[in-house]
Amino acid sequence: MLFSELGLGPEVLRAIEDKGYTQPTPIQEQAIPLVLQGRDVLGCAQTGTGKTAGFTLPMIQILASGRARARMPRSLILEPTRELAAQVAESFETYGKYNKMSMALLIGGETFSEQVKKLDRGVDVLIATPGRLIDLFERGNIMLNDIKVLVIDEADRMLDMGFIPDIERIVGMLPKMRQTLFFSATMAPEIRRLADAFLSNPKEVTVAPPASTAETVTQALVVVQEEDKRKALRHLLQTEDVKNAFIFCNRKRDVAILQKSLVRHGFNAGELHGDMPQSKRTETLEAFKQGEITLLVCSDVAARGIDVQSVSHVFNFDVPVSAEDYVHRIGRTGRAGKAGRAFTLAAPDDGKQVAAINRLIKREIPLISIDGLESPELSEEDSRGRGRGRKPAAAREERKPREERPEPQAREERQPREARPERQPREERQPREERQPREVHVREERQPREEHAHPRELAPAAESRRADPRRDRDRDRGDRRRRHEDEDDSPVVGFGDHMPAFMLRSARPRPVENVDPPQEG
Repeated sequence: MLFSELGLGPEVLRAIEDKGYTQPTPIQEQAIPLVLQGRDVLGCAQTGTGKTAGFTLPMIQILASGRARARMPRSLILEPTRELAAQVAESFETYGKYNKMSMALLIGGETFSEQVKKLDRGVDVLIATPGRLIDLFERGNIMLNDIKVLVIDEADRMLDMGFIPDIERIVGMLPKMRQTLFFSATMAPEIRRLADAFLSNPKEVTVAPPASTAETVTQALVVVQEEDKRKALRHLLQTEDVKNAFIFCNRKRDVAILQKSLVRHGFNAGELHGDMPQSKRTETLEAFKQGEITLLVCSDVAARGIDVQSVSHVFNFDVPVSAEDYVHRIGRTGRAGKAGRAFTLAAPDDGKQVAAINRLIKREIPLISIDGLESPELSEEDSRGRGRGRKPAAAREERKPREERPEPQAREERQPREARPERQPREERQPREERQPREVHVREERQPREEHAHPRELAPAAESRRADPRRDRDRDRGDRRRRHEDEDDSPVVGFGDHMPAFMLRSARPRPVENVDPPQEG
């Protein structure tokens, strides 16, 4: 089948021809007609099979007619990493260059101002990571009530990175009437439950068994001691025809250490991990694509979303903790039908992880050896709690069996403890010093209350209260407390212990005017 038979417009077909493609991949052949029909699609295919073009090509055709309004994008594509979002944006630029369509990329590590300017002009396609999209939504810079098409890409990676709560929150902001496209490289039960919640009567497209590896990739396993891994890696880099390669580590700090080691031994190597600034990550990745860097030592941030053509080798310096990450790592090579080689370096304690990978891909990775290096056996015992620096079991001292240990001395043969001084009887103890009796404070008898004086006579006392009001307040409280205790003995005058001054004034008789007596009628 040709691209011209899928129902795409002439502008899109012209852009495809410019790229040199004529026939679609299996996932594109099945997904593109369904998307053009407006159906919800649940797509599952191994990495490197063209899932990105499977939804970008029909979306360009759908969004070719219409106009976007300010801060109201017409479609939304959610990606787990910045690199994958940038790759999808590049795909839209490549295939939509003959269509008048605007696009915005919302990722972390970039300034808000430039992204807000694009949103204010209106965009047809919005490609974003969940965190930055929620930040702009809470700032009021974007509205999601005009979304016609929603794409959730690399859903299994979203689950691994803990983005599912953010995805559920974003989906709750979108209109109910929309088209949803759900793509994932693996289809775990959790992913299927999410698809049932987000999609409405979807059409499932599966072109390869879940978590399968490409047949064009030659795989090999090398088992060496942990301290011999760097030597084994250098041997493979020197003996293999390596044009360019990804070298994966499980931990970010190991990425920098291994990169510096390779540079010291004369290799052209760069590093890429999540703790690097976005500008540095973009610069390093672009240098690798242009061939300025031959070896890219990276973490799993590069396992997905980095589409570099003609990568000859992939080296797993560490066995991935998750078996599904192995599929994504080696999927960086052998893309678009080209041949590739993948080598995994394992320590003896990595047997459990290797067995999980073999069960997932339903085949055993061929085992090879390197001349001059010991090839120990793999152990499937869980060794996560033992640490890397512990000596192997053969180097530890063997514990003596129980019968060879010296018998403990019998209880009667043990040496008695030093005799302690006998405690004196209670009656022979020295009496304590007699304590002095506590002084009993006897409250002085309260003086009888003086008669209230005239307000004019109280003026000096008022002046003294103004001089020190705090001391007078404490004294009044103490007086009231003592009066409360002896209230039976002291009579209450007037309003209690306080007599308003206006009531102490003497009542002066009002002069009686001379009024004539009433005259009798």
